[in-house]
Order: sequence, then C-alpha cells, then structure tokens
Amino acid sequence: MSIRMDAVRVRLGDADVLSDVSLSLDARTIAVVGENGSGKSTFARVIGGLVPRASGDLSVLGLDPRTQAAELRRRVALVFSNPDAQIVMPTVAEDVAFSIRADRLGAAETARRVSDALERFGLSALADRASHELSGGQKQLLALCGAFVRRPELVIADEPTAYLDARNARLVADHLFHDAGHRLVVVTHDLMLAQRCDVAVLFEGGRLAAVGEPGEIVARYEAALGC
Repeated sequence: MSIRMDAVRVRLGDADVLSDVSLSLDARTIAVVGENGSGKSTFARVIGGLVPRASGDLSVLGLDPRTQAAELRRRVALVFSNPDAQIVMPTVAEDVAFSIRADRLGAAETARRVSDALERFGLSALADRASHELSGGQKQLLALCGAFVRRPELVIADEPTAYLDARNARLVADHLFHDAGHRLVVVTHDLMLAQRCDVAVLFEGGRLAAVGEPGEIVARYEAALGC
C-alpha cells in the first residue's frame, strides 16, 4: 500500500486535529476533501513527514515517517498553495537546480535535468528571470518544476490551485495529473479537480468520514454542505 494508517492521532497544542484515522490507499491519484479545519491539510502534512503523529501506525511508500524521515524526503515532493514559501533562489533556473542539490549529480547532469524540467513546465524562456518577478501562475509552475525535477515517487499537493485564475489552475492541474510515474495526493476545495482522481477521501471534524469513488464522495460532501 502507498499509504497505510492504523488508529493515527495527531495533536497540535492541546487539541487533537486528527483522531483514530485508519485507512489503506494504493490508488495512483487520491483526492482529499473536507471543510476548513476538517483535518485534510494535517493529513497531507503527516504523510509528508512535516507533522508527527501522537499515536498509531503510519506507512508511506513502505516507510515510517518517524524513523525513516530522510528516505521519505528523498522519495516524496510537496507542493503548497503559496509558491513563495517554496521558492528560495534568486533566479528560476537556480531555484530548480537547488531542488536537486542533494543528489550531487555533477554540473553537466544538473544542467541537463534543469533544462528538461524547465522545458516541460514551459519555463525555459524564463530561466534567467528573477524568481520574485514572476506572476502567481508562473511561480506555482516553478514550484511544481522544483518538485518534479527530483523525480519523486509521490507528490503531495495541498491546495495547489487555490490562488490561481482558471487558466493557470487548469495548467497546474494538468501537470499534476500527467502520468510521469508518480503517485499524487491532492488536497483541494475544487471538487471538479477531486473528481479527476481515482479515489477520494473525506474528512469531517478531524476524523475520516469516507473513502471511495470520487463522484460518490463529492456528492456526500456536497449534501453535507447543503449544496
């Protein structure tokens, strides 16, 4: 299984933000939906190794984030709603190269990988552009480029289209869903995006409410919202 949880509990401060979550997921694309504060972003951060569990068992790609954190970081890439939190280098090409610095590939291989990634995401013409001068959509594409240049097995995207216009949201989504050999977990309020996934997970009040076919899960969620 790519993700397995058994009675996982996550505590932030004095409150449980995830309670008794048990599931097994092995689909290639997984949507995570729910209201604000339902626990869906915490779920993403737990499986990404950013937030520790208080109790329970957890396996992601066969790894325990608690004891095998370095290997998990090597195999998983994370993308967030605010790309400014992920862009760290002054130019576009430098930022993409920074993502693979730990691989110690050598100058020629690094340049080739960066060039290929920039071309894939339509950023080649912007390689020498200052990162902070990019538009919001271009910044999110750069964040994706920095994630995918690492060739991750699993991409975890938390509201990756939240601040984008319709055109850029569609472009980002198409890149996320492109079958490049990776698995995808996408946390989203965009229910059309959720329905592009193979499986959907619904959280309510910090608990797992349902897992199943995306159309059914979205219908249940919309009914709960009174839509």
